[in-house]
Amino acid sequence: MYEDLDPSIAALLSDAENNFTPSRDDSEFLSNVPESKFDPLPSQKLGFSSSGAPAPKPRQDISNGGVPDVDLALKGFDKIEKFFEETPNPVFDDPSYYKTALTGEGQASQALHQLLGKYLNCTDAKDRTVYRQNMVNVYWNYLNALAPKMTNSNLPLCKRMVMRFGVVLPSLFTQEQKTFFSKSIIKNFTSEPIFYMDEWMREIAAGRLTLSATDEAPVKRSASNGADAQRIQQLKSKNNGKLQNAEALLQSKEGERAMVEQELQERVRIICDHPALIGLEPHTQNLSESQRKTFAEITERLRQLQKIDRELGNYIKEYQEAKDIERSLDIKATELPQETSSVDKEQITTEMGSIRQMAKMTVGRQGNHFPIFTREFFHCFDKSTGFRENVLRELAWIESIDPNAFCRIHKNVSNRIVPYVLLVPTYGDTGFCWEPFDRYNRVTSRGRIVIPMYPRDLKIACLTAVADLRWQVAKEKASYYWMEEGLTGQYYQWIDSQKLKGDLKTYFISDYILWMTKESEGVQKLPKEVRAIFWRFLPFPQDRKDQLKKRSRAYEELYQRDINRSMSDGY
Repeated sequence: MYEDLDPSIAALLSDAENNFTPSRDDSEFLSNVPESKFDPLPSQKLGFSSSGAPAPKPRQDISNGGVPDVDLALKGFDKIEKFFEETPNPVFDDPSYYKTALTGEGQASQALHQLLGKYLNCTDAKDRTVYRQNMVNVYWNYLNALAPKMTNSNLPLCKRMVMRFGVVLPSLFTQEQKTFFSKSIIKNFTSEPIFYMDEWMREIAAGRLTLSATDEAPVKRSASNGADAQRIQQLKSKNNGKLQNAEALLQSKEGERAMVEQELQERVRIICDHPALIGLEPHTQNLSESQRKTFAEITERLRQLQKIDRELGNYIKEYQEAKDIERSLDIKATELPQETSSVDKEQITTEMGSIRQMAKMTVGRQGNHFPIFTREFFHCFDKSTGFRENVLRELAWIESIDPNAFCRIHKNVSNRIVPYVLLVPTYGDTGFCWEPFDRYNRVTSRGRIVIPMYPRDLKIACLTAVADLRWQVAKEKASYYWMEEGLTGQYYQWIDSQKLKGDLKTYFISDYILWMTKESEGVQKLPKEVRAIFWRFLPFPQDRKDQLKKRSRAYEELYQRDINRSMSDGY
């Protein structure tokens, strides 16, 4: 009966089956001790929840700088309790704000000062348009000069506000706008990877964030400390994927072991329960038929434990190897000489070039590319301005309707990985995905999405970014078969069947917005075929599905399809 088990375990179990007759004292003890005394949840000691899932780590404090690590145990965003400071920051009331912001940036700041003066004092509409167009290049040259200084902790706050909000001249505020921006929260207390532009460049310059991927030929690296730091960062990014994946598998297997151990303890407790023989006290009854059947269940659990233990050993080995590599890279990183900036200026300029392209993409060809904040173009309300807390609120709303929006599946395990979010101070309306994941770590690295800070509708700007992320992740997952399989394959085939012309992803993003804003409320706006594709690959939470099936026959049919698929082997 026990030939598949370890000999020592089999002998012990066989002996227990034949000879185990606990005394009355033992029985009373086992039946009277509270359940918690048996410690049925060893997973809690190992950092697991009662369900066996890995427990999330404490939120990483990045309020003073840094990049949050990916925590695969986190299942959602924390609720934002505070959106604005109670006391306004006096930075925009500083009479020397403009002078301080432009001082020390060389010829770029002088050119900006001259052109801004001409623009503000110009009365001719045509000349003003020319100055406004010329302002774009001049302003970005100024930001290029300013970017390497973001790692300097003593940098005047006004210079950071120029890069963060595009506020060069506070007199371009209305008084209401000045008060509004003065109450924005400066530091990142959310512990989420959402960065203003100045914070982004600080992390890039410090080497904690890698450069955004481009299609251009890579810049030849010099043998400087900054280049060494960047190479180490890339190696750490590569190893980080292996480390996080091994840790996720290890935690999952430990959770599985904890649940099997709990089931084993419960069945042993059942065997040890011996009711008294009525009229023959203090003697107790022998094992019942149901208790004898429990021996087979215990045998099965022991087999499971042996299998889990073998797999666990392999995962521990993989995790240990990745940990050793991580320690080695950390040691090499600490041995590098400290610099004000860990990355070459050329690489910082490259990243600024990427961000400039990002800014253009949020605005579009026909949009307003004016780069400086002015009351003339700012028309957002407090909740629709792209401050970090507002964007986080919108992302949490998106995830509440599309629970898998930030999930990637690897080895049949769904990992929730929130992308890096860069907030750019533009008057654009479109968010987008720059990278679905790091090219050196496709498993557990964060993607990168960009969101404009001054859109007409912040919710739509966030939706377009997440839709783009969704599309690119699904396309990368399907690889060469993206036109045949999964979300992208079925959607492509439907678009092709309709003979629609134009950009496929643009169609998808438009439909995704309708899916999230209309269909999620039971308002049918999508074609029947598209609704079925989204229902399958972009599913709503179960409680929302339960509500929708009562609203319309269309949703009821889709709901029934889910049941049919769940009962089939091919689901």
